[in-house]
Amino acid sequence: MEEKVEIKVIDEARQGEATMVKVQETGGKKLYLESYGCQMNFSDSEIVASILAKDGFTTTRNAEEADLVLLNTCSIRDNAEQRVRNRLKHFKSAKVHNPELVVGVLGCMAERLKAKLLEEEKLVDLIAGPDAYRDLPNLIEEVGSGQKAANVLLSREETYADINPVRLSQSGVTAFISIMRGCDNMCSFCVVPFTRGRERSRDPESIVDEAHELFQKGFREVTLLGQNVDSYRWNLTAKGEIKNPEVPTVNFAQLLERVALVSPDLRVRFSTSHPKDMTDEVLHAMARHENICNYIHLPVQSGNSDILKKMNRGYTREWYLDRIRAIREIIPECAISTDIITGFCSETPDQHDETLSLMQEVKYDFAYMFYYSERPKTLAERKYEDDVPVTEKKARLAEIIQLQQQHGLASNRRALGRTFKVLVEGPSKRSDEHFCGRNSQNAMVVFPREAVVAGDYVEVKVTDCTAATLMGELV
Repeated sequence: MEEKVEIKVIDEARQGEATMVKVQETGGKKLYLESYGCQMNFSDSEIVASILAKDGFTTTRNAEEADLVLLNTCSIRDNAEQRVRNRLKHFKSAKVHNPELVVGVLGCMAERLKAKLLEEEKLVDLIAGPDAYRDLPNLIEEVGSGQKAANVLLSREETYADINPVRLSQSGVTAFISIMRGCDNMCSFCVVPFTRGRERSRDPESIVDEAHELFQKGFREVTLLGQNVDSYRWNLTAKGEIKNPEVPTVNFAQLLERVALVSPDLRVRFSTSHPKDMTDEVLHAMARHENICNYIHLPVQSGNSDILKKMNRGYTREWYLDRIRAIREIIPECAISTDIITGFCSETPDQHDETLSLMQEVKYDFAYMFYYSERPKTLAERKYEDDVPVTEKKARLAEIIQLQQQHGLASNRRALGRTFKVLVEGPSKRSDEHFCGRNSQNAMVVFPREAVVAGDYVEVKVTDCTAATLMGELV
């Protein structure tokens, strides 16, 4: 089973782990939702909650009282699938005591494992792929008639732009806005193009309107989401050609600026960027607006150009480092995080060392690090041999983790004595006597609880730190 390590946890509701969600309980049919994987899955769960609210469902934190259990799943890593399988086995046993309970799987794992989950293992009653959430009421009705139900059809048009998501964040401070769906990049290790389909961008007017509405409701931070936000194109083809001369074109830099102009008090973040598509235009837009956060997640995956070519990443080591230099020059205060995969097919010790040397050159503020696990249907599975022994993968991963821990701690130590503008998110997870929030660089800052409330902007002077967190006092 593959290991995943995160240095500097941003927010467990946003990265990696299963997230259980809740909105107001008002009686009627009860929905229990768990989300696994990326931020897009969490955002999709909000869309699902909205669709099912119109069908009479309210959500609950208590799975035992649920009429419907939905797991929004991830197929990117093997361990995510294993966690979901274990949860499905738990809910299958729960059906012994509650035969009317309906259990369903949504998202990437649903699309990939439809036959196994429904027919062979009989772990679920319904399956809905990422583009089939509007069909959920029909699928639930079909299950009610005694049938298994599934819809995993992918769409070239669906963006859910007209759906007003039920906001499941309990803080009421931060929210996700999905700006595009799917991916055209076809990285050889990645299953996303097969589970989420081709890229399609959402109408920019609906995105800006959603940001306005969130700000009016008291939210003070939005994160623009896409598998590759830099390839957002409205009325543009992948080659940059205009589709309809009568409709204005909008690229990601222009969209980012339009959302930033909603209000100077609305912070704007985005995820995830692809190095081959990260333009100086985006960087200059960030530099112009104080409320666009000085933080970029720029996955490198490997520091060796030959491995990058085998991964079909579309850039070289030199190209990537050029993008890093541009970020440092245009936005000197920008924090940078990354994804790293070690032990990819045929990776040699020398190629691994090039990843370590790139880390030494960039010195990431934080990173998400994995050893390679082969995913079905991908180009790597079909074309390459997964020939690096697991013991060697784990040893290389340990070296990467150790180096990143040094860099993460050094990054936080550079913040000592500095004062940052922090958006208060609420009480600290470890102590009700402290509040927490993030600065523009996405670092979590903990400080004594005083006369502030969630959604306030405060100035905090950093007095101490760990490798994951800054501690300080209100100025």
